[in-house]
Amino acid sequence: METSENFEFFTDRIKKIKDETGKVIIGQNEAIDKSLVVILTGSHALVEGVPGVGKTLLVKTLAKVLGSEFSRIQFTPDLMPADITGANVFNMKENEFVFVKGPVFTGFLLADEINRAPAKTQSALLQAMQEKEVTIDCQTFSLSKHFTVFATQNPIEFEGTYPLPEAQKDRFMLKINAVFPNRDDEIILAKRTLGADAPENFLNSGKVYRVIEQSELTILQETINSVFMKEELVNYIVDIIRETRNNENILIGAGPRAMQSLILASRAFAAINGRNFATPDDIKFMAVPVLEHRLIQRPEYEIEGYSIIEIINAILKNIPVPR
Repeated sequence: METSENFEFFTDRIKKIKDETGKVIIGQNEAIDKSLVVILTGSHALVEGVPGVGKTLLVKTLAKVLGSEFSRIQFTPDLMPADITGANVFNMKENEFVFVKGPVFTGFLLADEINRAPAKTQSALLQAMQEKEVTIDCQTFSLSKHFTVFATQNPIEFEGTYPLPEAQKDRFMLKINAVFPNRDDEIILAKRTLGADAPENFLNSGKVYRVIEQSELTILQETINSVFMKEELVNYIVDIIRETRNNENILIGAGPRAMQSLILASRAFAAINGRNFATPDDIKFMAVPVLEHRLIQRPEYEIEGYSIIEIINAILKNIPVPR
């Protein structure tokens, strides 16, 4: 396909994906957009929100709409790395070891409450996230080229949890905050719950359809590369990242991977919104979800009530926007 034809195809399919996902997911349009940014850039997302706001349902719905395999792992303190990656199991009948694949061999992996497992188990995902491969007993197995991890965390319950190491948090392109729906959306949800069209039931009713093939998902991902970004905007992103390292409120700033993520996310967000060029507003919108989970705040400023989001917004306000 030519570039213009690619973008028309992209725009058409993204609309269909959003429309089909919207049949199930109510009041989470921003979370849907950010999830698509992650999927289209071949990245991973940290999803944070209180129980019951639809985090699991969002990922299951996207997997169904995009025609991707879906697996879910409930992270617990007794979960072992082999429970994620799989292991060699001795087959007594054949008198040999056979590799039994774990749930990581999928398209979309929901790592539910990832911070409830210890660091050794959390780290079992590192190679899979970075290289889309798993090594077991010196043998390497490839994962799906569309492999995407959505890892959830509960922001209000910390008893019995193990904070993610900074190196692993940096592997997540975005932090997606799943929020409560507004009143109008919650009324729609309440009315649907009275009938047979409650979101969970509707997803399993056969009325939610796959709108693209996996080969088409590859085309959508490649289309992101054609989104134009001016050199001034690239410099603007670099200045934002460097300022996080100089800000007095921040102990540890963002690294080069964060810069790369912000470029990719901004281009993908522009494309999702029907443009084949990025703008400063795309960068501003994606800056918080890209940076929030990566920055380490100085304790003295945290005690005074400053939040990471406020600091990022202050940085964006102080850096001149390219014209």
